[in-house]
Formats: sequence, structure tokens, C-alpha cells
Amino acid sequence: MLQVLLWDVDGTLAETERDGHRVAFNRAFEAFGLPWRWDEVRYGELLRVTGGRERLLADMAARADAPVLADEREALARELHRLKNGFYAELVYGGGIPLRDGVRELIEAAAARGLRQGIVTTTSRVNVDALLARHLGAGWGDRFAVVVCGEDVAAKKPAPECYRRALAALRLEPLAALAIEDSCSGTTAARGADVPVIVTRSAYFAEDIVDQAVAIGPGLHTRRGWQPAPAPRADAAVTVDDLVDWHARMEWVGAHG
Repeated sequence: MLQVLLWDVDGTLAETERDGHRVAFNRAFEAFGLPWRWDEVRYGELLRVTGGRERLLADMAARADAPVLADEREALARELHRLKNGFYAELVYGGGIPLRDGVRELIEAAAARGLRQGIVTTTSRVNVDALLARHLGAGWGDRFAVVVCGEDVAAKKPAPECYRRALAALRLEPLAALAIEDSCSGTTAARGADVPVIVTRSAYFAEDIVDQAVAIGPGLHTRRGWQPAPAPRADAAVTVDDLVDWHARMEWVGAHG
């Protein structure tokens, strides 16, 4: 029986990558006096590397104007990531990064049903706090039974450690949970911990090949375009009942494009 929803953050709760983190990284480069800029295409490529600091190091490895020594690159990545987080918070509090359609409604409906919820993400806790405090209020943490962020694990997604930590904190078996992700990396992390997962596609991962999800669709705001199709209901958006049905059916599906 489904007992907890485990939410990813970036791309799942909000389209934070393209309009938030990418913009904030570019502001950090400018503030640091660096000529580097990440356009949407380059940032999409870098998203195959999980973690902002790790993304910076991967980009520096391909740059002739990056520091030569590994410890200098690490120090620069840490400082740029710190600056980026500050700019990201400014973007969030300025209202520039809304929750995806259907997200708030589903969080509230699940809470009303008594279904526990958690956050399982590779992003930093400061970024999670900025986004959720802006949209759910300063007491947002009271809504979630567990919060696992990037600094809480040794290996980020697609490694399954974050989901295993969440399950251990909740004292639940994997099949009691349902992960909500937007990417192949997140799906791999959930499945590596034997947690069933639904995929709500985001802007950067709309074409990703996804395997072993119990449902894949374009967003929680609509019942159209989901595989498998949700049961006929009068609702326009995905509901808690749909999640319960998909979890109970546990039919693995895979899709791309």
C-alpha cells in the first residue's frame, strides 16, 4: 500500500534548471569577473552531471582558461557555487520561478488524505529552502516527513543513496513509497533503491529515454498524454487516486520522445 510520496525538486516541483540555476550560474560568473556564460544548450549538456559544483568542475575540464591545478579548480567551484546559490535565492524570492502547474494542488491533496510526503533531491538544502519557503511558506518543512538533499549523501543521483536514506529515516520498505521524478537520472536513483517512480517530464528532459517507471507523462496539470492512461475521472489534472492506482498496478513502462 502506498504510504509516502517522495518528491524530486529541480524540474519536478519547478522548472528551476533553465530559468533559475542556469541564470544564477551566469550571474555568478559575471560577479566573479569571468567571461564564461552557459546558454540553454550548454547547460542542457551539463545537466548530465548531477550537482552544481560537479557541473562547474566538468565545465572547467573543457576550458583552456580554467585553473590548471585541481585544488584551484575545486576552490573556484566552491566559491562560484556559493555565489550562485545567493543569486538563485534572489530569483526565487523575486517570483521568477513558479511551481509547475498541478504541483501545489497535488501536495495539498495528498496531505489532506493523510499521505506522508518527503523531499529527495541532489540540490543544496539552501536552494530547497528558498524555493519551498517562497511557495509553501516558512513552515514548509512541517509538510514533509523527510528531506534529503545533496549535502546529505556521498553519491548523488543517479546513485540510489538519497532514496535509501529517505526510506531508512521513514522506516519504510521501498514498495511503500512512490517517487516523483522528471529525468532518467532521478528514475535510475529511485529504481536503484527499488522505489517505484512516476516521471513528469520537464523542459530539459522531455526527450529522455525512461525505463521502469510506473507512469510517464507531460505534467501533473493534465491527465492527457500519460502512459499508462489514468482511469476515467472528471478531474482535469492528475490526482492522488491516480498515483494510488499506478502504484498498485505496478506496471513497468518505458518511453522516449
